Amino acid sequence: MQHKILVVDDETDVLDMLVINLRAAGFQVIAVEDGASALAKARNESPSLIILDLMLPRMPGLEICKVLKSDAATRHIPVIMLTAKAEEVDKIVGLELGADDYVTKPFGVRELLARIQALLRRAPKPISEKAASEAPFQVGPALIDPKTFQIKRGRVTEELTAKELKLLQLFHAHPGEVFSRDRLLNEVWGYNYFGTTRTLDQVIVQLRKKLGDNAGEPKYLLTVHGVGYKLAV
Repeated sequence: MQHKILVVDDETDVLDMLVINLRAAGFQVIAVEDGASALAKARNESPSLIILDLMLPRMPGLEICKVLKSDAATRHIPVIMLTAKAEEVDKIVGLELGADDYVTKPFGVRELLARIQALLRRAPKPISEKAASEAPFQVGPALIDPKTFQIKRGRVTEELTAKELKLLQLFHAHPGEVFSRDRLLNEVWGYNYFGTTRTLDQVIVQLRKKLGDNAGEPKYLLTVHGVGYKLAV
């Protein structure tokens, strides 16, 4: 099956270059220049992957990524953030919002194609195919429902990001097992993730809040100092 790539960039020369090279590599390509069109195409065309520029007029790429990853119909689609900005904070924010990879301009086409192929190999199936058959599971007082990406604790219901859900599923499948930070980044973000462990630590902080595990000493998601994290048995 020919993979469909949605490319979003307001720089015509960059957009044209990406379209030419992606088509030459055998992909079907949809090219748009603004955020509104990107959201509409993502919902209507169901692309296999999205290449999303950070600096877009009116609606920035980070906001588009946030919308895509909070929508059950599009959150499974891998997103590569593409930007001329190299600041660490932009990279961290993008990954925390659910972006799967991050490429800084100028970039090599061969490197970008390698990252695309890596993401496509490990991309999850759409929720309608995969998560519909997944049963809810419990972590401490919280009930996690993979079908809705929700975590429920008493009367409180909160949304989970794709990365948060993957982390919880991994911990739940291996209770008591200690995971190093590097292993968690590799399992959840992928082997081609080039960021720091700070992103993981921040996601753990958010997960503890959603689990009701952030008051005083954590009871469920435990820190193993000098190593990483584990789920208490």
